[in-house]
Amino acid sequence: MKLVHLLVILAAIPLAACASNRAAPSPDSDAPPEAVAPRERNAIDRLLGSNPEPNAGPCPLLGVLYDSSRLVEFTGTDERFANVAFTGEMRGVRGLCRYTGTDPIEMSLEIDMAFGKGPAAQKDSRIYRYWVAVTRANLAPVEKQYFDLNVEFPRGEDRMAGSEIIQKIVIPRANDTISGANFEILVGFDLTPQQLAFNRSGKRFRVDVGANSPNPTPPN
Repeated sequence: MKLVHLLVILAAIPLAACASNRAAPSPDSDAPPEAVAPRERNAIDRLLGSNPEPNAGPCPLLGVLYDSSRLVEFTGTDERFANVAFTGEMRGVRGLCRYTGTDPIEMSLEIDMAFGKGPAAQKDSRIYRYWVAVTRANLAPVEKQYFDLNVEFPRGEDRMAGSEIIQKIVIPRANDTISGANFEILVGFDLTPQQLAFNRSGKRFRVDVGANSPNPTPPN
């Protein structure tokens, strides 16, 4: 379950060949060869990671929003194990960033997830919707995007685990004094008000509780 998504795609950069009209010095000439200035690194160099400069600052903070880190879907109104259809859990998020000078911050993310199929499930697959939000530190989101993940449980299996890859996030910076420490990147499941209330109540069914579990763990 290694799916790759793009939050922001950089525009293609046109490349052009150029020729110099300057004549090369004759091998018999006593004139010293002209010094060649080193080529400035362009956006392609930075994109390919060939820029040796260190990052201009720390990476944005990463986290799974606690209230949205779990999903429990019930059939019916009773919150009991027999009514659990599907569960999901985000177990962690990690990432890498790159930015120098006044360049925007470019990040990649990997989100660890686990999923369960309960006794009330009517099918072997479910589409889980989750979101990735870029926020100013301790402020409202700057950008929030949603993704759909189709999880198919093999015959006889009631648990799945894997990771989702967000290949590129681009965070513009107003100037070179703005560092990654000014931003946070949060992830979570898209939940109904009832599912959110269930999480906030402190109740939980563990993801590894499924149709084949001999000793289901009830909510706390």
